[in-house]
Amino acid sequence: MSGNDHFVALSECHFMNPATMAELRDYYPATKRWWYSVQGVLRAWSGVDPAEHRPPPVAETLIGYMDEADVDVCFCLREGMMDISGGSFPMSTNQFMISQIAPYRGRMYLEAMVGPILRRGVDHAIRELEFLVANHDARLCKVYQPEDLAPLDDRRMWPFYEKACELGIPLTVHTGMSYVYPQPSSHTHPDTLDRILLDFPELKMIAYHMAWPHTEEVIGLAAKHENLYLSLSGIVGWYQRSPYRGYHAIGTALQWVEPTKIVMGLDLPFVDTKRVVDWVRNLSMPEELQRNYGYPEITDEIRAGILGRNLARITGIEPVKARAGGAA
Repeated sequence: MSGNDHFVALSECHFMNPATMAELRDYYPATKRWWYSVQGVLRAWSGVDPAEHRPPPVAETLIGYMDEADVDVCFCLREGMMDISGGSFPMSTNQFMISQIAPYRGRMYLEAMVGPILRRGVDHAIRELEFLVANHDARLCKVYQPEDLAPLDDRRMWPFYEKACELGIPLTVHTGMSYVYPQPSSHTHPDTLDRILLDFPELKMIAYHMAWPHTEEVIGLAAKHENLYLSLSGIVGWYQRSPYRGYHAIGTALQWVEPTKIVMGLDLPFVDTKRVVDWVRNLSMPEELQRNYGYPEITDEIRAGILGRNLARITGIEPVKARAGGAA
């Protein structure tokens, strides 16, 4: 099977409600500082011109870029960032996501986000998660702790993790530094995952962004904990733009964990989809790094797993190639 024939699945495809974004931009002064910090991330990961016009991050836009990149399935989630508006409202809601992905059944799945869990109350977050799993086929749930009151391993979070285990839904977790204003990085250091998984070894957690700049730490934790997975989400844009950085991160991971524990994600402007997917399709380890660092060769089987088969297994979907356009 050639790289272009592999099943491809991307998690962390963020949608934003254009009407809400317009209100935030024009009304809340903290938005300006938030956008400034976002540009720092995009400068590294995407290399985009902040002034460049891009189509809105909604389902109709994404499906076109999925077809261009031959992506079969994506997991779509709202954007929160309620702290920018003083807790008034998020950039998009789960209901907005449900309405957006409805025309693309089988190609777009809901990646729920029910936080900030502590700020709104754990019981409310649990109720919403149960509803989204039971009624809207949510296959993942993101925990974005930078906008919450305390770190991931705050004991008040334990009932939520217990419920995720009961529902059998994997949690996708922002790990590493917090990239944007006004959110602290201390809430998502990878050490916090260690304490959670010691108490909930059956809980499946996907560490987004390879926990940069603590990548080697999260790799070690993924070797320690059976159900901790490593996601290239977002950071893959940087790896493509500075490939030796990516070779070292992925090569180190493959020395410590099974290839089945590395998955893809997006968390980039949709226009970057083909760029990053093609990079993984053609990913190979330079011979000099195999020789000097002992990194393994990246086989076609490893590429197929990273591109989509690993995420399909974690989320319980069939890794079937989709046709271009609408629903599968």
